[in-house]
Amino acid sequence: MKSSVETLEPTRVRLTVEVPFEELKSEMDKAYKDIAGQVNIPGFRKGHVPPRIIDQRFGRAAVIEQVVNEVLPGHYSSAVASNDLRPMAQPEVEVTEIPNTTGPQGGQLVFTAEVAVVPPFELPAIDESIEVVVDSAEVADEDVDKELEELRGRFATLKTVDRAAAAGDFTTIDLVARIGGEEVDSVSDVSYEIGSGDMLDGQDEALSGASAGDEVAFTAVLKGGDHEGEEAEVSLTVKSVKVRELPTADDDFAQMVSEFDTIGELTEDLREQAAQSKESQQALQARDRLIDLLLERVEIQLPESAVEHELSHRVEAAGESADQDALRAEVVREMRSELLSEAVAKEFDVQVSQQELIDYAIQMSQNYGVDINQLFSSPQQMSNVVADLGRSKALIEALKRVTVKDSSGAEVDLSKFFGEDPAAAENAEIVGGADSDEAEAPADAEDAAE
Repeated sequence: MKSSVETLEPTRVRLTVEVPFEELKSEMDKAYKDIAGQVNIPGFRKGHVPPRIIDQRFGRAAVIEQVVNEVLPGHYSSAVASNDLRPMAQPEVEVTEIPNTTGPQGGQLVFTAEVAVVPPFELPAIDESIEVVVDSAEVADEDVDKELEELRGRFATLKTVDRAAAAGDFTTIDLVARIGGEEVDSVSDVSYEIGSGDMLDGQDEALSGASAGDEVAFTAVLKGGDHEGEEAEVSLTVKSVKVRELPTADDDFAQMVSEFDTIGELTEDLREQAAQSKESQQALQARDRLIDLLLERVEIQLPESAVEHELSHRVEAAGESADQDALRAEVVREMRSELLSEAVAKEFDVQVSQQELIDYAIQMSQNYGVDINQLFSSPQQMSNVVADLGRSKALIEALKRVTVKDSSGAEVDLSKFFGEDPAAAENAEIVGGADSDEAEAPADAEDAAE
């Protein structure tokens, strides 16, 4: 197979691939055999029809078409790899020449593929000269108090009060939404915390100051259902107002919620947990801030068509009110970060072992309930998982080579997050998505633009 690349635009190329008949011969033989096993021709046993008879009855072009459909994707992928291209979309393929359809077998398959790509870019040096600054991991009393308050909140109780509702109160409500006077949605006996903002815009304001038995109304855009995105008249009936009561932080509380006998012992354990949490946050910050530093020093051109393709999905998922400028910036950063991580993996020759792949799959299954069989449902999906893990390992390798300091100037040791097993619990977070503060479950599948 021979291939050549013509640059049409900085982010678009035409790939021309030539496959001689000799490389198609085995697939041609297989196609003849498949067809021979499917047809009934007088004078020949099923499965034993000679190729020349198949050519006479059905035409060799039909056989060649089957072969081309079978081999073209593989030859395209091989040509992409041999020319070190990074496609960002599905190619536009045109077959310009096929093997001989008459006469002696021979000739060649020639096809072109126009595709959006990322032009080659040069990574900056990744070494100790790069300094990444993260927040301090020092634990303050306020951090411990916050941990304790969150723990008390998990064991809080709700008490009915006879007063007007205020922010932080819990109300039990019935809700009816109408459009043009017609009821389109309703729910009953829903518990809602005023100020949480997790139902409808304007709901917090409508409930503030209301008491049990009151009815309030407001206008809001519906966020779900058949009428999502439409404006509706919403009426609420307040059935009760409750306040959250936190348990007293004493020895009895410590014994109830933990294995400790005293509140002092529990508080000290919470201090240790806060320290561990801050150290994990340092690792995540170091990862994300290193990406930001590297992205500032490298020029990665993205095909506009690939950006628009992904942006359209994000806008559709977010709704018409989405901030498209913010979503575009998010898409661009994610794409550039992924490409950067791939380049780092190549630079450091990062390899993913079979055991790492298995451990990673088990970790994802345990953390997110992902079916392991789904992760490996196809060769393409397997390749996506390997690439995802490889990019994550690459970021760890990069962090090993740079200098990490906290805001006070002290060097930060992240070695415990750099275990040999990328799926280990110690570095599971740092292996997560490159743009989030928490590890993310892998996507079910990635299209060619990813």
